[in-house]
Amino acid sequence: MTEKANELVDIRALAYSDLPDVIEIERRAFPTPWSLAMFVLELSKPTGICLAALRQGKLAGYVVCSRYERDWHIMNVAADPDHRRQGIGSALLAELYGRAEQYGARFTLEVRRSNQAAIELYERDGFRIAGMRRRYYQDNGEDALIMWRTPATLRGRLDDVPDADPVSHHRR
Repeated sequence: MTEKANELVDIRALAYSDLPDVIEIERRAFPTPWSLAMFVLELSKPTGICLAALRQGKLAGYVVCSRYERDWHIMNVAADPDHRRQGIGSALLAELYGRAEQYGARFTLEVRRSNQAAIELYERDGFRIAGMRRRYYQDNGEDALIMWRTPATLRGRLDDVPDADPVSHHRR
């Protein structure tokens, strides 16, 4: 492990005041970044969970998650490109699971088919591939894998994964 990987990560609620730093990371991390308005919308939802990861007081990553009835949809997970592969995503997701657990334990997300590092992270956390959205990403028409994390997937099964996924997805 590198020295940076051993540094503590503080997790707290994402705030509107974090958005300039979020936008900076977003633009560096993704080919089709979310707009400021998209983040403001997600932060304004009372049923969502939006978290910030800080390393030495500086924003190093964030997660945005929305609740749809009994399921959670992880909309956006990002680590500053300078802090990737250092546990930021894992720390954010662990905190998210803990906070959302009281409301239900089923999570879904879409991930680029080519994003092997993210797929491996999600699989380590108990997500399993349950389907695919063809040509989901607008920038290059890449397919998205639909992944679910449920009590059954944590036991290695897919029997409680719904046939349909939650409404409204933000493409990247």
